[in-house]
Amino acid sequence: MSAPLAAPRNAWAEPLRLLASRTWALCLVELQKLRRDRTELVTRAIQPALWLIIFGQTFTQIKAIPTGDIPYLDFLAPGVLAQSALFIAIFYGIQIIWDRDAGVLAKLMVTPTPRVALVAGKAFATGVRALTQAVVVVILAAILGVGLTRDPLRLLGTAVVLLLGAAFFCCLSITIAGLVLKRDRMMGIGQAIMMPLFFASNALYPVAVMPGWLQAINHINPLSYQVEALRGLLIGTPARLALDFAVLAGSAAVAIVVAAALLPRLAR
Repeated sequence: MSAPLAAPRNAWAEPLRLLASRTWALCLVELQKLRRDRTELVTRAIQPALWLIIFGQTFTQIKAIPTGDIPYLDFLAPGVLAQSALFIAIFYGIQIIWDRDAGVLAKLMVTPTPRVALVAGKAFATGVRALTQAVVVVILAAILGVGLTRDPLRLLGTAVVLLLGAAFFCCLSITIAGLVLKRDRMMGIGQAIMMPLFFASNALYPVAVMPGWLQAINHINPLSYQVEALRGLLIGTPARLALDFAVLAGSAAVAIVVAAALLPRLAR
């Protein structure tokens, strides 16, 4: 009875192994670019640092945003983490257009590498970039006195949340690139959706203080679920972690599939 079952298992195992290995290889290729330009980590950390040092400390003093017993700087820090990952990922479509113009994408498309692996490799490389920047933000937040958790499991959960969020927004950017096909259009659309995504989330203020129409947008904004999970893991605020992880994982999976479907159009 066991012999007939072995073939279907092997039939599934080989494609999954190939997908995982190619995704990992492409992720490493993308990360090699980061090693060649380490100044990117410093320059990208400037904006979240300004949010924490200036915006966070100022609004903590004036108590303009009601956050209950939680100091506003503590409330803001997970939102800044999510923002930094968003800002890294949302312009990734420009890079893939550069790869197209340089002929790199066409060469990748003629290899036996699955399209999903091509996109997933780039998506999770973006997540690793977001994690390296998150380390800088967490260290700065700790220096400023933010009460962050030291629980290794919660910190691991934080890393997974950042990876999933960055993967989704990277694939969203690749999807947009596959539709508009031009760098200048991609830049304009990226800027047009980046700040609305950020301000229509709970990164800067509680959902309760939002007007009704903004609350409705907040409920369908994946960034809001990322921020909620980060707050729950890092500072212990109430969070629907199972829902947050499900939304982020589901959104990332769907975005990878959609972006992979548009790769042939982008590679023409």
